[in-house]
Amino acid sequence: MCGIVGYIGHREAYPVILKGLKRLEYRGYDSAGVALINGGLKVYKKKGKVAELEEEVIGKDLRGHIGIGHTRWATHGEPSDRNAHPHLSNSGEFAMIHNGIIENYVSIKNDLLKKGYTFKSDTDTEVFLNFIEDIKKNNGGTLEEALRIALKRIVGAYCILLIDQNDPETIIAARKGSPLVIGIGKGEHFLASDASPIIEYTKEVVYVNDYEIAIVRPDELILKNLGNEKQTPFITKLDMELAAIEKGGYEHFMLKEINEQPETIHDCLRGRLLPDSGQIIMSGIDDHLNELKNAQRMVIVACGTSWHAGLIAEYIIEELCRIPVEVEYASEFRYRNPVVNKGDVIIAISQSGETADTLVALGSAKEKGAFIFGVVNAVGSSIARLSDAGAYSHAGPEIGVASTKAFTGQLAVLTMMALKLGHAKGTIDEDRYIGLMKELEAVPEKVRLILEDTSNIKRIAEKYKDAHDFLFLGRGYNFPVALEGALKLKEISYIHAEGYPAAEMKHGPIALVDENLPVVFVATKDSYYEKIVSNVQEIKARKGKVIAVATEGDDVIPAMADDVMLVPDADEIIAPLLSVVPLQLLSYYVGIAKGLDVDKPRNLAKSVTVE
Repeated sequence: MCGIVGYIGHREAYPVILKGLKRLEYRGYDSAGVALINGGLKVYKKKGKVAELEEEVIGKDLRGHIGIGHTRWATHGEPSDRNAHPHLSNSGEFAMIHNGIIENYVSIKNDLLKKGYTFKSDTDTEVFLNFIEDIKKNNGGTLEEALRIALKRIVGAYCILLIDQNDPETIIAARKGSPLVIGIGKGEHFLASDASPIIEYTKEVVYVNDYEIAIVRPDELILKNLGNEKQTPFITKLDMELAAIEKGGYEHFMLKEINEQPETIHDCLRGRLLPDSGQIIMSGIDDHLNELKNAQRMVIVACGTSWHAGLIAEYIIEELCRIPVEVEYASEFRYRNPVVNKGDVIIAISQSGETADTLVALGSAKEKGAFIFGVVNAVGSSIARLSDAGAYSHAGPEIGVASTKAFTGQLAVLTMMALKLGHAKGTIDEDRYIGLMKELEAVPEKVRLILEDTSNIKRIAEKYKDAHDFLFLGRGYNFPVALEGALKLKEISYIHAEGYPAAEMKHGPIALVDENLPVVFVATKDSYYEKIVSNVQEIKARKGKVIAVATEGDDVIPAMADDVMLVPDADEIIAPLLSVVPLQLLSYYVGIAKGLDVDKPRNLAKSVTVE
């Protein structure tokens, strides 16, 4: 959840760390801090965003060639200066930053209190650090040895960076369940939660695995497991450009990423979707075709926006492949002791590839013999490494906290997967197969047409920005799109919004309808069209305000709606890739109209690495 950065080498550490924290701020922005070694430990931290830390340290001694920095999403303890990272140990010799959660910190803290330790914060991290210090004090030996013992005793998830004022040539790092990447330079190393703070300095990186400890010096990187056995670092070349993590002239990352979708969907399809030859080339499927096409059941596990992509995929896979599909919240899947049989296919969907709930669910399913197929955006991520096979969405870095282009990338991957398996199984005829391939190929250009003129959507957002509630309704493939539209509006504007199947509206939610309630219908031309026309009439009869996403050329829905957002015509299986775009823009413009920070909505973080 939190963002961590470390540097050791010949440069001044603070500027590198500060720039890295700004790039990682999407991972949390309750508070921020930095620790530097220069004749002793200097720690500066501040509640609020990184810019507030930057202002706080003006005039301070920021020298030093080794340092660690942190931007926080709060778990233990409210956002405050004292709960901000880095934390100092009781002796003041060690400083640590931490992404994750320590589940048994209460019992450890009680033991340390009995020994006379005191605590300045409410965090589990300070407990963790003092536990390490206590082990070192009692056992002797090195800080690395004390850390190794501590890691065997704690319960939870962590990525930590640890520095010792008496050793200004070493950063010690460790991970379990929270990501860590180390960039390799000449006489310098960079450490971070993901590659975005590293890319402008080096493209050679090492992804640290769970249960590994890294000892990092300017000219040396040593990896060890918890048994103190050296591991061989696997160096990967980053396939990312600096421009991908900059705003590129847009006011916000969210708007940039919405507008990137014609290119990102095209990148997802490129080299895979070949309608002229009737081929879909996906090595993750080709190499495991028997396991996938002969699956008796598929279970999709995901969270948030990815869960909505999974719901659409359920409809598509069952339609085209005739394989039963269940869609589960990853957080519930793990804890309710689900029935998982050998040969079941578990499809894990995650933008970051680090979502803690999904990772834990996969580990449990894999132990029971399930085949794991990952659909992720982040190359080298934990879910990508855990999966038996998979496909990257190639959406590029997504900095805005509310997912947009990652969602459409996931849908593109899942649609190709369903088409390929349906064709291999013979559950879709050749004409339908080729027709849907051509429809999918046309999506990037159709999205570009939607984005050409967004003034109407901006006008609608201004009109309804003061509403207290929204209702989003859809049927069939568009029902999950309604859920996603409601989620986006909640995330970005803080307006309460609910998504429902349109037919369910009369079983309860219709009680909310009055002249003040905006009701958004995702009502494109499909096999449910006549039914959703009736649902619109039911809302109009109760004086509700109807906003419709409708198909270009449709005369019926626009005539009934108070406001309409048009999308190009498409097959109903492909339509969600188009109908979601106006809803993304609506949320964006409502947030802007309300004067909110759309890139960093309150209480949220991009990569949810705690359960």
